[in-house]
Amino acid sequence: MFYEAETNKHGLKHDPFKALVVPRPIGWISTLDLNGVSNLAPYSFFNAVSTDPHIVMFSSAGRKDSQRNAEETGEFVCNLAGWEQREKMNMSSSTVGPEVDEFVLSGLATEPSRMVKPLRVEGAPAHLECVYLKTIELVGRDGRHSYDMVLGEVVGIHIDDRFIADGMVDSAAMKPVSRLGYMDYAVVDEIFTMKRPR
Repeated sequence: MFYEAETNKHGLKHDPFKALVVPRPIGWISTLDLNGVSNLAPYSFFNAVSTDPHIVMFSSAGRKDSQRNAEETGEFVCNLAGWEQREKMNMSSSTVGPEVDEFVLSGLATEPSRMVKPLRVEGAPAHLECVYLKTIELVGRDGRHSYDMVLGEVVGIHIDDRFIADGMVDSAAMKPVSRLGYMDYAVVDEIFTMKRPR
């Protein structure tokens, strides 16, 4: 099949775009508002975009609490969700007001960060402490704008020692949760290696 993405007339039950660009890692973003209230939300439009410096991004439709808090306080944490956190990660995606602490709502314990103020999800396989860099409005050719991309520089990295083996991160053991299309998720638990040609 073929369809023009701009008109999006594909004839399927749901937009297939998000089911094609998969799997997408989940950035479980924790922030604090100016009053010190914690916010926690999972973003499937999330990824690392640079290693020198270490930069990550998250993006969503509409200006949500995570974006506002990161912009106003200059900090956020990306908690990486593993298999053991999948249910609580999903619970933290509830649509609630900015006064609601999703750590409490989801029954999650917290850990302090070292270089930024937002709390970390206790038990997550890894955490990336970030300093906010900037927000980029994602504007289409026709001028439509509904998504913003938030960029942050990673200033501190926590890795659960259980997931380090032979001097390397054991990604399969972490079982990171990723988003597929629709309401579908996947977990990475099998890995293969290919060496680049010379």
